[in-house]
Amino acid sequence: MSNPLRHALSRMGGRDPHEQHRAATPLELFFDLTFVIAFSVAGGQFAHAVAENHAVEGIIGFAIAMFGVLWAWINFSWFASAYDTDDWIFRIVTMVQMVGVLILAMGIEPMFHSVLEGDYVTNEVLVLGYVVMRVALIVQWLRAARQDPQRRKICLTYAGLLAVVQLGWVAAIFVKTDLPTTLMIYAPLIVAEMLVPVIAERRAKTPWHAHHIAERYGLLAIIALGECLIGAIETLRSIVALHGWTMDAALVGLGGTGLAFTLWWVYFILPAGRALHIRRHRAFTFGYGHMIIFAAIAATGAGLHVLAYYIDHEAHISAAAAVASVAIPVAVFKVTLTWIYGSLLGLNRTNLLLMALVVVAAAGAVALAAAGVPVTFCLLVILLAPAVAILEDELAGHRRRAKALEKLGTEAAR
Repeated sequence: MSNPLRHALSRMGGRDPHEQHRAATPLELFFDLTFVIAFSVAGGQFAHAVAENHAVEGIIGFAIAMFGVLWAWINFSWFASAYDTDDWIFRIVTMVQMVGVLILAMGIEPMFHSVLEGDYVTNEVLVLGYVVMRVALIVQWLRAARQDPQRRKICLTYAGLLAVVQLGWVAAIFVKTDLPTTLMIYAPLIVAEMLVPVIAERRAKTPWHAHHIAERYGLLAIIALGECLIGAIETLRSIVALHGWTMDAALVGLGGTGLAFTLWWVYFILPAGRALHIRRHRAFTFGYGHMIIFAAIAATGAGLHVLAYYIDHEAHISAAAAVASVAIPVAVFKVTLTWIYGSLLGLNRTNLLLMALVVVAAAGAVALAAAGVPVTFCLLVILLAPAVAILEDELAGHRRRAKALEKLGTEAAR
């Protein structure tokens, strides 16, 4: 347990997964701030690529950046949930991981540029930052293996497998090749990374805390939503700079800010901590599925940046493509969140209908833009569907959710 007065060495014996009042620490919150930078750089580069009519290359670059950022964050968060001692060693090793995030963030822009230019992929700085984060985590696992004899095997499995995969990433730094070949190199390494927890925890489990994990994921979702607010401000700024404070400006301010707000509201409809505590076996679905959710939120913010480029007449794409850059991530967000909701609480017809409504509204907004409807109005159409989902939840959905939680509690008590 951490000492609030002095951060002397503490034994890394594993936290109590049933610990009362477990919450994110100041160190974890500080660690998360580095990801604000990574989200901002990746989102900005993605928006620029889409606005320049390089959507495919932009998606590939964004996916590479998001994997590096999110997978490192997820691994740190689950480890800290199980083994956070908050002593001076844990703090210093966490600082090394923060340095890795900043190095990775500095490598995002060169990587995007190389992907857009079609020459060999410039990945040295990005992969180096990723490896720094992973090596620091290996050190943490080795310390846990030494100080937690009960789970020594699982900790050594994590450390050993991670070390092997990092050798592959280090080798990738020295490979100068085109994008298709780079993806062929990255694909097995990414698969290997995501298989490490599956292999390590197939028999024994680390003592992670469900409510703590849910809070950590919620905090990163809020950080990602910050990109939506920045995108909304950029779009609003573009309209005001060109036309002053007009009705379009008001609609964009309402649409962009309202979209971020409704995504936040819809995300926190799920009582993730309570449900995950009962259904701990759904941890992989929850953890891995959130990579898509976080990326979709960040991509929504990037899409709002694209709208700003379009309104400023700096984009080389159609109105439909500009609206799609917002609509598609919102639809992906809702579909993935519904999937995770169903894995924890189960689905019913209303959940599926509301998900379908968001998808249909997203497609309708793109169709309206293609038909010549102003993009500001199309943004409000995208906003409408999650707003309806919120209204339905406030009127009736909360009762279904309460029954689902009660049913889970009854099943767990048997």
